[in-house]
Amino acid sequence: MKSIGFIIPNYPNEKRVALLPCDILPTFNFSNIFIEKGFGRNVGIDDAFYENAGCTILSREEVFAKSDIIFSLKLIQPSDYKYLRNGHIILGWTHPFGSGSNFYRTVCKEKNIVIIDIDSTCPRILCGDNVSIIKEIPIGFCAENSYVAGYASCFHALLSFGTFFDTDKKIAILSSGNVAQGAFNLMSKLGFKPRIFYRKTLNVFFEEMNSFDIIVNGIELESGHIITKEDTKKLKQGCLIIDAAADAGGAIEFTSFTSIENPINDFEGIKYYCVNNAPTILYKDVSPILSKLFSKYIFSLNYDSILKRYLK
Repeated sequence: MKSIGFIIPNYPNEKRVALLPCDILPTFNFSNIFIEKGFGRNVGIDDAFYENAGCTILSREEVFAKSDIIFSLKLIQPSDYKYLRNGHIILGWTHPFGSGSNFYRTVCKEKNIVIIDIDSTCPRILCGDNVSIIKEIPIGFCAENSYVAGYASCFHALLSFGTFFDTDKKIAILSSGNVAQGAFNLMSKLGFKPRIFYRKTLNVFFEEMNSFDIIVNGIELESGHIITKEDTKKLKQGCLIIDAAADAGGAIEFTSFTSIENPINDFEGIKYYCVNNAPTILYKDVSPILSKLFSKYIFSLNYDSILKRYLK
């Protein structure tokens, strides 16, 4: 069986803890579970609780050195590249065709690193040019985190934009999925009256898009755009677009990723928010959710079997 190591994510402002000691199950298929020292500190969990659950506490460098599989909630950062070795397996939200594409194309291909991207809508295993969808991971398994993404993105965007109480603002929400539902809940609680536009009714949105003060996107696209650069001429000046799906340059053509520290950007008079780890704002609420979901659907899988099946 493969050994797995959990590192503290050093992605900017990331505070979520993906595994809590109470969720370490006998169904885990690992020879050893290595935990970086201080892994649970953001949620007030001492290393001793992980040790009592059967884990071994190591330094960051030791976790990389001893583990076959490295779990990193968010994208591995350049400061850790020196720890990666040929044949390493990286498990987590790596976004190999999005924000992690450069890492995948360069570091991973050079070192023959296997990526297991646990995207909730399209989980994939990648090694070199070999890409396969992992059928063992159910589509939408992380719906609760997506819901929080919609909720937290809208909360943070409105706070950063400086408005909460002007409930006369017209709001459009694109999609009716989990992200959109979280956004709708938050907006409704604040007293707004948001309108949801489904993929089939986007033509109605396009006819009225110049009337909206705030547009929330909950759709992620593999190709094409919903709102193009050309469409900015039709939007109300000063309009705020909240890309809660964090599909930078995708659904909203002119967006690039923003950050928790600098969440709002401007494109030709249109303001937009596109933070790709917004749920970390509510990290104490989200960590227990992620831990339970990952323990059930991700950490209980047999990765020896998965590697043999998909990397023939």
